[in-house]
Amino acid sequence: MIHHIELWVPDLAAARRSWGWLLTGLGWTVTELGDTTFEAHDGDLYLFVEQSPALSGRIHDRLAPGVNHLAFHAGPRARLDQLVAAAPEHGWTLLFPDRHPYAGGPDHYAAYLENGDGYEVELVATPTAPVASA
Repeated sequence: MIHHIELWVPDLAAARRSWGWLLTGLGWTVTELGDTTFEAHDGDLYLFVEQSPALSGRIHDRLAPGVNHLAFHAGPRARLDQLVAAAPEHGWTLLFPDRHPYAGGPDHYAAYLENGDGYEVELVATPTAPVASA
């Protein structure tokens, strides 16, 4: 099990608007840790978001070697749809809109979002139970 993830961001205020909103919307608890960091946790998993003075650059490129995206459980399809509808006002853009919500395949109801700093998240809906035939 992952203990924690630390994201370094070029603009903590922008990250608070995008990441803070998203993580809160997914049910995570967000806590401010000062001028350069906030954390969010869901159970035992922590995500630290930091604007470190040790940053070597100001651009995140999800297409370069490294982490491409983080995927989160989003709950039922209706909840995922609500998050996608509200995402633009919080700095997120829907990726692959022509294939949404099945950009990951016909059995994978999900949304792929990118924020203004270039970070991508995948929001995955809880699978629906197949309808039992009589």
